[in-house]
Amino acid sequence: MTFLDPKIWTGMIFDGGWTHSRSGDFPVIEPATGNELGRAGAAGPDDVTAAAARAREAQREWAAAPYQERAALLRRAGRLFEEHAQEIQDWIVRESGGVPGKAGFETHVAAQECYEAAALASQPLGEVLPTAHKRLSLARRVPVGVVGVIAPFNFPLILGIRSVAPALALGNAVVFKPDPRTAVCGGYAVARVFEEAGLPSGLLHVLPGGADAGRAMVSDPNIPVISFTGSTAAGRAVGELAARSLKRAHLELGGNSALVVFDDADLEAAVSAGAWASFFHQGQICMTTGRHIVHEAVAEEYVERLAAKAAALPTGDPATGQVALGPLIDERQRDRVHRLVTDSVAAGARLAAGGTYEGLFYRPTVLAEVPVGAPAYAEEVFGPVAPVTTFATMEEAAALAADSEYGLSLGILTRDVMKGLALADLVPTGIVHINDQTVDDEAVAPFGGMGASGTGSRFGGTGANVDAFTETQWVTMQGDIARYPF
Repeated sequence: MTFLDPKIWTGMIFDGGWTHSRSGDFPVIEPATGNELGRAGAAGPDDVTAAAARAREAQREWAAAPYQERAALLRRAGRLFEEHAQEIQDWIVRESGGVPGKAGFETHVAAQECYEAAALASQPLGEVLPTAHKRLSLARRVPVGVVGVIAPFNFPLILGIRSVAPALALGNAVVFKPDPRTAVCGGYAVARVFEEAGLPSGLLHVLPGGADAGRAMVSDPNIPVISFTGSTAAGRAVGELAARSLKRAHLELGGNSALVVFDDADLEAAVSAGAWASFFHQGQICMTTGRHIVHEAVAEEYVERLAAKAAALPTGDPATGQVALGPLIDERQRDRVHRLVTDSVAAGARLAAGGTYEGLFYRPTVLAEVPVGAPAYAEEVFGPVAPVTTFATMEEAAALAADSEYGLSLGILTRDVMKGLALADLVPTGIVHINDQTVDDEAVAPFGGMGASGTGSRFGGTGANVDAFTETQWVTMQGDIARYPF
């Protein structure tokens, strides 16, 4: 039996252990071919309710366990991601449509998230406070209890494990809802790793399900914290529903990130960075460059080179050929991408490359002379589309880069790094890369956006993870009972 053998999860959910789904099952589809790879158990609201109650009971003993025990388990999980990397990568390629390099990046980061979480377990979690009385006063961080994690399809392994691992390391239990479109590589792979690592029963529940399962998770009184990654529209609904229960919701949402290219930049390197930023994983990344803001002195050459590169990039099934782009996740997403492209051309943009598709394979697309109000420029496309517009002064570049409801990532390409930093000061954004493109992530770095991109940095690094998955408790101690006037 292989590590992710379908016999394990056909019709099953991981409810602290493998159990038959009460809500039926659904097909696991390979987007490149349309083939059915298996059937996964579907989770409904009743499954979420049962899991949350069980997780709350199991969490108390886990929180009381020595930190060395939690750290050792996370280290074992990291090693298991490395030992079974190839099999997990194969599923990422087939189930999510990612190219092998992208799949390798996901398993690498998943292991690193576990190793960083292992170190998190032994971090000092509090501080001694000054006090006007003869006593010891301190603030300590305690586990929230049960963390609800909802992850999307695009980087299914990373975007789930980056909440699951630190939440467990800090003494919480987790109820995890992966996207049903990537239930195996983004959900059951995590379940199998922690099962093999020896995580005690009841602490992790992996429940692929639809919107009804998500609503049940956000509403459940046994889940005080929600960690959600997904679209801005869905994030608004999650935040509103969580607020009704007065629970915290950490929201990592969409983006329409800008890449600013100054006229002094190395143009060959800039074009390579711009192509990667817009076309990697078919543009299905929250940090994807959705707006190329290029100095007018080099814009024509930039577009020409970018279009030539786009035309030369091979597109196809990443499981069977050496390709740069695989399929979009489904027909709905493909049709939305194509509508945004055609509507932008109708609004005055010039189609310099791409704009066509076969099946779910959308050609990398370059739009030149794009009006700032064109749909593919103003909206998050979530597809392999590079809209290009121009600027003349740094003030104009700053105004263009800041002119978006999103504020996730910003790339600035220039030989003058201080000029780049000066521009960054003028653009509200959660991430800035000077002399790099917009797509990047590390387990040790705080990650998050502003505005419609979410509620700020709360994944990655000690501080952000502790803030996300613990509560602050004030404690005082003194030798004798305090005396009062009555």
